[in-house]
Amino acid sequence: MGRSWDLTAVFDEESSTSGARSNFGPQLTASIEAAADWLAARQKPEGYWVGRLESNSCMEAQWILALWFMGLEDHHLRPRLAESLKQSQSEDGSWRIYYGAPAGDINTTVEAYAALRSCGVSKDDLAMKKAHQWIMSKGGLKNIRVFTRYWLALIGEYPWTRTPNLPPEVIYFPNWFPFSIYNFAQWARATLMPIAVLSARRPARKLPPEQRLDELFPEGRTNFDYAYPEKPGADIIDSLFLGIDRALHIGQSAGIAPLRKGAVKRALEWIIEHQDADGVWGGIQPPWIYSLMALYNEGYATDHPVLAAGLGALDDPRWRVDVGEATWIQASTSPVWDTVLTLLAFDDCALNKRQAVVVEKALNWVLDQQVLRPGDWQVKVPHVEPGGWAFEYKNYFYPDTDDTAVALIVLSQFRNDPKWKAKGIEKAIEKGVNWLFAMQCKNGGWGAFDKDNDKKYLTRIPFCDFGEALDPPSVDVTAHIVEAFGKLGFRMDHPNVKHAIDYLKAEQEADGSWFGRWGVNYIYGTGAVLPALEAIGEDMSRPYIARACDWLKSKQQEGGGWGESCASYMDAKSKGEGAPTASQTAWALMGLIAANRAEDRDAIEKGVAFLVERQNNGTWEEPEYTGTGFPGYGVGATIKLGDPLLEERLKQGAELSRAFMINYNLYRHYFPLMAMGRVRKALRLS
Repeated sequence: MGRSWDLTAVFDEESSTSGARSNFGPQLTASIEAAADWLAARQKPEGYWVGRLESNSCMEAQWILALWFMGLEDHHLRPRLAESLKQSQSEDGSWRIYYGAPAGDINTTVEAYAALRSCGVSKDDLAMKKAHQWIMSKGGLKNIRVFTRYWLALIGEYPWTRTPNLPPEVIYFPNWFPFSIYNFAQWARATLMPIAVLSARRPARKLPPEQRLDELFPEGRTNFDYAYPEKPGADIIDSLFLGIDRALHIGQSAGIAPLRKGAVKRALEWIIEHQDADGVWGGIQPPWIYSLMALYNEGYATDHPVLAAGLGALDDPRWRVDVGEATWIQASTSPVWDTVLTLLAFDDCALNKRQAVVVEKALNWVLDQQVLRPGDWQVKVPHVEPGGWAFEYKNYFYPDTDDTAVALIVLSQFRNDPKWKAKGIEKAIEKGVNWLFAMQCKNGGWGAFDKDNDKKYLTRIPFCDFGEALDPPSVDVTAHIVEAFGKLGFRMDHPNVKHAIDYLKAEQEADGSWFGRWGVNYIYGTGAVLPALEAIGEDMSRPYIARACDWLKSKQQEGGGWGESCASYMDAKSKGEGAPTASQTAWALMGLIAANRAEDRDAIEKGVAFLVERQNNGTWEEPEYTGTGFPGYGVGATIKLGDPLLEERLKQGAELSRAFMINYNLYRHYFPLMAMGRVRKALRLS
C-alpha cells in the first residue's frame, strides 16, 4: 500500500546533492513555456485548435472509387489521392492500418489496389504487382470484409447478391423493436441508412475493360467462391441471420418488396435531415461518402445543394490535408476535443494569465460549441434537454459524453469569474451536467454517444463484420466524466457517482490496469481512471489503486518513457509494451501523480525527464498511433485476450484488420504539457 508523501520535501532532499536535479525546476518551466508558446502560435483565428487526424488508406481509396461511381473520374483530387496511396504503400506491397503494424490489411490493400486501377495504373506496374502478389498470398478476395465487398460491387467487380442484404425497410422499425436503427451505434446507424438505399438498388458503374480486376479472380469469376467466411463457433442464431439474408436477396431479386418505394423515400429524407452544417454526415467519413453515393444514385445532381455541400467539403482545408502532390482526406476532425484538452493543459501549467488572450478566445469558442438542439440520443432519452459538446465542427446530431466531460472540467476553472458568469457559464455547466447524468447507462458507466447501446445480438448480423456496431460504456469515458464531476464539487456519496465508481472497480483487470477503449490502450485507461478517482475524493492509498500504480511502473522503460502498441488490442504480450511515446508517457505520469505515492518518485522523475529531453522546438515527434476508433471487436467493449480462437473468430490478428486506429497529431503535444504542469505543481517548482 502506498503512503502519502510531500514531493517538495523529497525533491529538496536530493537537489542538495545533485546539480542536475537543482536545475530541473528551471528546465521544466522552460519546457512548459516553449510548449505553451508552440500551441499559442497555432491557435486558429476563431479561437480553436485542431490537429491532423491520421488513419489509414481506406479513406483515400474509397474517395477515389466514390468519385468514379458518381461520374467524376476527372475530379481534380483523384490523382492527388492516388499519389497519397502510392506514398503509403508498404515495401511488401500491402497497406497497413497503423504505423508500425506487424502486417498489412487485406481490406485496405484490396481497396487501394482497386482505386489505383480505377485511376489507370496498370496491373503490370511494379508496385501493383507487389500488391497483387500480397493479396493472393493472403487468400485473395475470399477473406475481405463486408464493406470491401460493397465497394467492389459499386464498381461492378462483385455481385451485389453476395453482399449482406440491408433492406431500407428497417427505417420503419419502431424504437422498441430489437432491430431498430437506434439500437446501433451512431456511426453504424448513420452509415447503415445510405448503404440500405444502395443495397436496395444494387447500382454499379463498371470500370473500363482494361482496368477491371480480372487478375483478382485467377480461376475466373464464375468459379470464385463468394460465400461469407465461416464463423468459428457459429450457432443457430448465426444460421438464422444467414437464412434471413438469403431470403431477403431472393425476395429482392423476385421483386417482392411492397414497401420498398416508401422505405427508400423515407431513408433519403432521414439522410438529408441528418446532413451536418458543414456538408458532411455525422462528422465522419463513412456516412458522408455513402450518403453522397446514395443520393447521387437516386437522381440528385452533383450541383444539388445537398450534394454540392458534401462534395465541396472535400476541398475544405478543415478536412483536406495536402503534402506536395498528394492529398489525404481526414476520416474525422477533432477541433472541440483538441481545444478543450489544450485549455486543460494551460490550466495544469497555471498559464491562464500568461496566455490570457489566447485562453479567452478559446473559451468563448468552446461556449459557442455547446449543442443545444435535439439529436439522435433523444430517441432513448426523450425528456432531457440538450447540453453536450460534439467532437467535430458541426456535428449537432451526435454530441458525445467524452467531449462534454472535458469541456466541463475546463469550464469549472472559470465558473466563479464574474466575467464568465455574465456570459452564462453556470447555465452551460448546469445543462452539461444534467445531460451527462441522463446519459448514464444502467451498469453505471457511460457510452460515447448513446445510453445503453449494448445489444450484442446485433453484432451477429452479416452486415456487422466491419468493426464496432455498438457503443456500450467504456472505462476511459466514464473516468473523464467522474473527473468532471469531481472538479465541479460532487463527491463519492452522490448516487450517480457511486454507481460509476462501482463500474470502474468492476472493470479493473487482474493485474491492476484498465482497458482503454478510445486510446491505446491499458496505459490510456489506467492513466484516465487514477486522476478521476483522485478528483472525486477517493482514498488514494487503497489497495486497488496501488495495484494500478504498480502495473504502470512495471511498464516504464529504461529511458524513462512509456509506450504501448496498437497490437495490444489483440496480443496479450503487447499489453503496455511498445515504442515509447510522449502521449503515453504523459498518461502514465498523470496516473502516478494522482496517486501521490512516495515509492513512485523515481518513476515520475524519470518520466518527466524523458519528456523534457525528447522535446524539440517546443513539441514532440510521434509517428505512432495512440488513438483508437474501433479495436475491431464488434461489440464495442473490452474482451479478454488469450482465447486461442480469438484471432480466427474476429478475423484479425495484431495487424487489426477489423480495427480503426488514429494518430491525433496534437496528442503528442498537449498531453505532455499537462503531465509536466502537474509534476511542476506537485513539486511546487513554479
